[in-house]
Amino acid sequence: MDESEFEGWYLLHHARLVNSLYLVCGNSDVAREATDEAFARAASRWSQVREMESPIGWTYKVALNRLRRDTKRRRRESVLWQKRSSSDRPVPLLEHPEVWDAVRALPPKQRTAIVLRYVADRPEAEIADILGVSRSTVASNLTRARAALADMLGDQRQSEVDRD
Repeated sequence: MDESEFEGWYLLHHARLVNSLYLVCGNSDVAREATDEAFARAASRWSQVREMESPIGWTYKVALNRLRRDTKRRRRESVLWQKRSSSDRPVPLLEHPEVWDAVRALPPKQRTAIVLRYVADRPEAEIADILGVSRSTVASNLTRARAALADMLGDQRQSEVDRD
């Protein structure tokens, strides 16, 4: 692949495609995702795409197809969500919001282990299987997460006591 040729073509057309898709869908993140996927596909097939009558036309088609597919999926998800009874919806974790703020502040591996153990109520062995790691890794992540939470929440609770 001639990278400089592709790079020049990409730089020439990328912003216009993003802007075009944004005007179609009204969401800049969705427009960027569809555009980036289309250009990634063009890059992976550049030797074929560059020989097409209109390489950018093909890229617009790929991007618009992605946009349509995503729009249909979001509509289906919305309809399914609306059909669910209120008892099927996740319960907001309103009790002790400071705890959940602290959990969200944990590193991703620790946060995931804590959620699977204490929210999903999964045993360590199953968490290890879900995450594709050893049970000792899960135990270590849980230990570190609990220690971090104790530090975070202990500091927060102490500051609340100091204020009173």
